[in-house]
Amino acid sequence: MLEIKDLHASINGKEILKGINLTIRDGEVHALMGQNGAGKSTLSNVLVGHPAYEVTQGSITFNGKDLLALSPEDRAHEGIFLSFQMPVEIPGVSMVNFMRTAVNEQRKYRHLPALSASEFLKLMREKRAIVELDSKLANRSVNEGFSGGEKKRNEIFQMAMLEPAFAILDETDSGLDVDALRIVAEGFNQLRTARTSALVITHYQRLLDYLKPDVVHVLLGGRIVKTGGPELATEIERRGFDWIKKEVNESL
Repeated sequence: MLEIKDLHASINGKEILKGINLTIRDGEVHALMGQNGAGKSTLSNVLVGHPAYEVTQGSITFNGKDLLALSPEDRAHEGIFLSFQMPVEIPGVSMVNFMRTAVNEQRKYRHLPALSASEFLKLMREKRAIVELDSKLANRSVNEGFSGGEKKRNEIFQMAMLEPAFAILDETDSGLDVDALRIVAEGFNQLRTARTSALVITHYQRLLDYLKPDVVHVLLGGRIVKTGGPELATEIERRGFDWIKKEVNESL
């Protein structure tokens, strides 16, 4: 599904990613861990086409297409979804209108007819139930007045509506209490299929206990320096990242 080769990227002239190599196949969930400033969020922004980031070297292929040649809008229409670390409020824009526009623009891109009002509201009710999103929240402006947990739940609701092929969860667990974390994680798990994949960016094992990734990567200094199974996240939870940095320094 996703293949990244020797990816270098910078922002404001400062190189952040220094040679990322990563392959994610259909149906796989990969976790990306690392300390603050390692480049995790930079990678997610590059994947969705944030204009502030400049790719200076390397390639990204998504389902056989050159991802770097696509606009941010077309990347979304192709099936890439980013759940933001800090979702923004959009006063004056109702969730219903926001999601109906997003869903029908995606359908237009894929040469499908737009959903009627009744079809859309039926779909919205079904998807809202997955993440236990209160109907009152769904009828308000996007994220306006939402708590931190409600905003994250709303992100997963949006993912449910758009049914992306590849989801990026950028520290979706930050600021969540135990109950909200469970609801968000279980909602994501219900949306998984044999063909959908995800990149889960996190500092902590607790989210991974729910999502059960296939592969765990450690990003340090703009490079993926270690890859393993779920047990790697457990070891990081117990020992931190210093032992990995020591391994990397000793191998140089």
